Amino acid sequence: MRTVFFGTPEFAAVALEALVASEHVVTGVVCQPDKPAGRGRHLAAPPVKAAALRAGLPLAQPNSVRTTTILDTVRAWAPDVVIVAAYGKILPPALLTLPPLGCINIHASLLPHYRGAAPIHWAIARGEAVTGITIMQMDAGMDTGDILLQRETPIDAVDTGQTLHDRLARLGADAVLAALAGLERGTLTRTPQDPSRATLAPLLRKDDGRIDWAHAAVDLERLVRAFDPWPSAFTFIGGKRLRVLRARVSAAEPGTSQAAPGTVLATGAAIAVATGSGVLLLDAVQLEGRKRLSAAEFVRGGGVATETRLG
Repeated sequence: MRTVFFGTPEFAAVALEALVASEHVVTGVVCQPDKPAGRGRHLAAPPVKAAALRAGLPLAQPNSVRTTTILDTVRAWAPDVVIVAAYGKILPPALLTLPPLGCINIHASLLPHYRGAAPIHWAIARGEAVTGITIMQMDAGMDTGDILLQRETPIDAVDTGQTLHDRLARLGADAVLAALAGLERGTLTRTPQDPSRATLAPLLRKDDGRIDWAHAAVDLERLVRAFDPWPSAFTFIGGKRLRVLRARVSAAEPGTSQAAPGTVLATGAAIAVATGSGVLLLDAVQLEGRKRLSAAEFVRGGGVATETRLG
């Protein structure tokens, strides 16, 4: 089939590359404009743009998808179906109804759970055991369209936002190819979502990674994994931001179990911190403006001592 692809980050680029390698024809690609990145704030191309250029595909980077210009561009590419993956903007009705088979979306959750921009991270943070990919027929709502196909994957106890992202990106690429085959054969069944079961996965903010030591250690350990690599879990020590890069729940509470949440109970190979329930062991940290260190290195450098209060 003739397809037009809308997407921007690496998650979408994996799907685009799979489409290019398939028997389908990608007639054009739309992604967000280049944006400043890094300390130098130089303009950087999004991963989908890089993938499109490598494949020699026609490319558009509009500031808005609500213009006749982009509508005319997509119409000229004459797609049978438009495929959307983490594009970053809601498509207007005029685009949704342009291709004969409409627009289908690759969403990184088992809808109707985790509608929104950050389903991967919130699924880990909230302790889900399973997640997956949904291929959805898009409508005017936010992730509310009919389900065409779903693929599941377990969330492992060591999964981070990055590892689960990478696995779901590959799963999404496979799932969209299966969905296109089903669309060609007319074998896909459209299943309406049950709105009463819907949960939300809002866009991540930098402050979402702030550690509240009053929460249980098991919840904080998930937060550390969920927000790796961004926005990263963090706390404060001596007025400076301390990123917590790797942590685990202590099997046995050392020292004073009645200490206030955020109190450093012990230091050594790990930094043991009291929480609202249980003890969290910090294994790797990074003080603002400094390099990443193991907990042992941070302790040896005088970064923290017992009875210090974090947060």
